[in-house]
Amino acid sequence: MDLPCNLSWPLAGSSLKCYSCTAQVSNSNCKMPVNCKDSETCKTDVIGVIGVFNIISKGCASSCEPSYQDLTVGNRNVSCCSNDLCNINAAGSVRCSYGMAAVIPASMLWPFLYNRL
Repeated sequence: MDLPCNLSWPLAGSSLKCYSCTAQVSNSNCKMPVNCKDSETCKTDVIGVIGVFNIISKGCASSCEPSYQDLTVGNRNVSCCSNDLCNINAAGSVRCSYGMAAVIPASMLWPFLYNRL
């Protein structure tokens, strides 16, 4: 469950913890906790590519606005939350039958999709 970015800020002197990863095709590869800076929130960015697989990025962000966009080759969903390790989930993951065949196209499409937005 994602909360709006302005709710449940951590107490002064404590650091928010978020899961972090960049351009992964499986949510199971996005479970490395990191400490955020003051006033940062947890952000999850999921790009669904033509209904076949997702490219997932997570981490700390100084600003975050939840959004959903339809793209030519899929969609993009950005979610924000502000509790420790609240960005554990991502919308879907790679279908098992696609396996490594999805990894190479994902790594080639990521810069195009990310820079286009």
